[in-house]
Amino acid sequence: MTIAFWCVLAAGLMPYLATTIAKAGGERYNNRDPRAWLERQEGFRKRADSAQANAFEAFPFFAAAVIVASLTGAPQERIDALAVIFVVARVAYLACYLADWHWARSLVWLIGWLCTVTIFVSGVQ
Repeated sequence: MTIAFWCVLAAGLMPYLATTIAKAGGERYNNRDPRAWLERQEGFRKRADSAQANAFEAFPFFAAAVIVASLTGAPQERIDALAVIFVVARVAYLACYLADWHWARSLVWLIGWLCTVTIFVSGVQ
């Protein structure tokens, strides 16, 4: 299996990391209605929940890009390198969201998005 495919797995698990951060140790956490509980949160818990939603939004495009690039014969080293950068950017995105560094968060989001677009078109000759 390629490094890029492992990165797809890592990106697919990232939303669950964010939601675990949002819920862990939360006062009066209600597992019967976790979405309503999360909506009432503030601070880093609210931001972790928002990061979780964004991670779910970013995942399909990234996964599709890796598959398309692989199917179109893009250089595997390029796909792997960009996929690793994407995952690192998404980890940085989560960290920036938790720290409330909105400008840095936007920058690392853009880096991840550009990686995804570049992966997608890597097989174009």
